[in-house]
Amino acid sequence: MKRRKIVQYGSLFAAASLISVGMNSWVVKAIAGSNNKKLIVIFLRGAIDGLNVVVPYRESAYYEARPTIAIPTPDDEGGAIDLDGRFGLNPALIDIMPFWQQNNLAFIHASGSTDPTRSHFEAQDYLETGTPGVKSTTSGWMNRLLTISPQNNPTRAVNVGNNMPLILKGNMAVANLNSANAKRQLPIDRSAINEAFDRLYSGQDAVSLAYQEGRKAREIVMKEINKEMMEADRGAPTPINFVKDARRLARLMAGDAKTQLGFMALGGWDTHVNQGSTRGRLTRNLKPLGMGLAALIKELGSVYQDTAIVVMSEFGRTVAENGNRGTDHGHGNAIWLLGGNIKGGKVYGEWPGLSESALYQGRDLAVTTDFRTAIASVLSQHLQLSGSDLENVFPGYSANRLLPLIT
Repeated sequence: MKRRKIVQYGSLFAAASLISVGMNSWVVKAIAGSNNKKLIVIFLRGAIDGLNVVVPYRESAYYEARPTIAIPTPDDEGGAIDLDGRFGLNPALIDIMPFWQQNNLAFIHASGSTDPTRSHFEAQDYLETGTPGVKSTTSGWMNRLLTISPQNNPTRAVNVGNNMPLILKGNMAVANLNSANAKRQLPIDRSAINEAFDRLYSGQDAVSLAYQEGRKAREIVMKEINKEMMEADRGAPTPINFVKDARRLARLMAGDAKTQLGFMALGGWDTHVNQGSTRGRLTRNLKPLGMGLAALIKELGSVYQDTAIVVMSEFGRTVAENGNRGTDHGHGNAIWLLGGNIKGGKVYGEWPGLSESALYQGRDLAVTTDFRTAIASVLSQHLQLSGSDLENVFPGYSANRLLPLIT
């Protein structure tokens, strides 16, 4: 085993209990310089339903495909919050609406990976390695970013979570801060309605026996579905304690540690069952997510002006709801962008629409913006990476169509 060099950073360890992770040292030594731009990536594992986050409320096909889970129009009670006359924000995310009004929150709709996989694990790997369709890549694009120091940037990074993610794996060392939510609850709860039916059909008559057999069969199916949804999280905590974790990360980014790159993963977005509209599984997760983002920005203080925050997920969900009032694995999604210099107040990307002829494989929102285009635009304009730098971060990708995301 190679001898590891331990570098003392008192302020970093004073902020929180950090676990040493990395191949060469505990923490990469910062290179003093004038460029203190920062990047935070928040990965929503499980494939969040972007259509119920940034709602295309002008599309009649959206409401036709989702009779029970669609978010109402802004004109309806409890409806989406109007963004630009075409799209609306899920009302559970009201805590981040001020940033849209301040023009430093934006979305890139119909974005995602160019690879067609519907596997959570493959799709997450591709977004983290930055090489969709290539399974042999062993390092993450954020770790490769650490090897590049334009204008003598500081280059330290921290992961908030209980497992080191692929996006930060590689030759450069990364610090790890355990999540405040080390344990997640099983998503198996029996509702009062089900209990009432169990009592009603507890006899030995034909109807009751048919119900009991159906109930057992459904429990088996639901057990498998819940197992899949938990596996899709890859150990990432649900957003329940995101506010606390967000504040801890912000203190590292804004404090004497001068951490430049931050990463967090949140689970619970694989909504095959009971996704709901303005109430349900998705809403229960979106509310603390929005509150956590607002807390993160507040805690960053003046550093927010030099910070870009990217929120992304492995793929979207099907346009049509399924028989369990949820949605299945899809394709196109929405990337969220926040930051003091983000050119916000706009939904970017080419919107393909939801007509049957426009759907990907006849069922999903199409991808019109490669996720690498979105991230490369931020890296180029915010962290001031050159074209050759971007090629090192995203090998095999040509960044020839960047979006004007930074003021």
